[in-house]
Amino acid sequence: MNLLVSRQTRPLSGRVKVPGDKSIGHRAVIFGALASGHSNVFGLSGGEDNLRTVSALRSLGVHIRPIESGIQIDGVGIAGFKPARSEIDCGNSGTTIRLLSGLLAPCGFATVLDGDQYLRRRPMGRIGKPLEQMGATIAGAAGKKPGEIYAPLTITGGNLHGITYISEVASAQVKTAILLAALAADGETSITEPLRSRDHSERMLSALGAPLQVDGTTVRVRPASWDRKLARFELRVPGDFSSAAFLLAAATLVEGSDVTVEAVGINPTRTGFVDVLEKMGANISVENRRDENGEPIADLRARAAPLSSIDIAGELSLRAIDELPLIAAVAACANGDIRIRDAAELRVKESDRVAATATMLRSFGAECEEHDDGLTIHGGTPLVAGVVPSHGDHRIAMAGAILALRAEGNSTIEDTANIATSFPNFVELLRTLGASLQSS
Repeated sequence: MNLLVSRQTRPLSGRVKVPGDKSIGHRAVIFGALASGHSNVFGLSGGEDNLRTVSALRSLGVHIRPIESGIQIDGVGIAGFKPARSEIDCGNSGTTIRLLSGLLAPCGFATVLDGDQYLRRRPMGRIGKPLEQMGATIAGAAGKKPGEIYAPLTITGGNLHGITYISEVASAQVKTAILLAALAADGETSITEPLRSRDHSERMLSALGAPLQVDGTTVRVRPASWDRKLARFELRVPGDFSSAAFLLAAATLVEGSDVTVEAVGINPTRTGFVDVLEKMGANISVENRRDENGEPIADLRARAAPLSSIDIAGELSLRAIDELPLIAAVAACANGDIRIRDAAELRVKESDRVAATATMLRSFGAECEEHDDGLTIHGGTPLVAGVVPSHGDHRIAMAGAILALRAEGNSTIEDTANIATSFPNFVELLRTLGASLQSS
């Protein structure tokens, strides 16, 4: 499927809600499987990624049934999973394959985890190394980088012991995989990151009674201090911040626009995008703040505004890591140069997002320079209609669609079926706000 996007000549306006946060959704379903009794989860994104995690858990013997506006999960506990009858297909979801690896590490059987052609390019040694140190066996396919492993992965569980692990990357997926394994390990486990990654797992696990302690960028788990049972729970997943970011960006770029996205999760480890845009001069307000299930939530309102140059690096790059391709698209419409640094992690996402973002920008006539750890975008160049390859990456496809709203003429975003992995009603919501998009 392709998208045809026309330059936006009238303002975008309205109030909308985005699908549930898929990061929280993955964790809620997995923690529900680990809990005692029935847990209810409402507002899952409906995207392909979350559905892959639900399907995987069903393959492992977890009973998950639909209920009104959500699902009910019959928890099996840490030792209750059963061998899958065949390999588990994680699709395009890096979160699914990495979190399941940690979940399966203490199980006394082998499981094969695989995915699509894009997932098979993503490095898995970052989870394989700590899980093997804990006592599991992780076998993966060889790839272009010597010493690295890739899907399909074979996870053979074992009796685990605690470790002290210093992670080379700040990654919530790596951290959560280790935390899941640590819940069933003998002895204390500690994980230290170079910078603090998103903390949904720590918030949720602590609320459910897991023995976690957070000290700066270090998380400790002490299994000896609990009965290895998570409490049953009921959770309403907040709106996905990363999805809301595309609508906020569109409102910022299209003259005269005024858009509000309701009930969005504003966890401070996720909201670097808003901080970046505000530093660039965007008009974004946070309204109706409240707290649900340990996660801060608010309505986010964006109005069109001129943007200026900024450098994005360090902790700010980490907190906006998923939105950096979108920030690059916004930067193409700003005045002056914008430099994105400390974002080498983008090289190993669903695509090489540094290269894919540069290609996307150049498709519209924007000027940019690619670096090992990011990009420099020279804003203010007049944009022309482009043909944008998505490289199988939903964020590149959506960022291209947003930038096309400012490009003269009709632009085509190729291979956009992948958008369904995270934001299945992306096109519908933009149309609701008044944008000119059509599928082909």
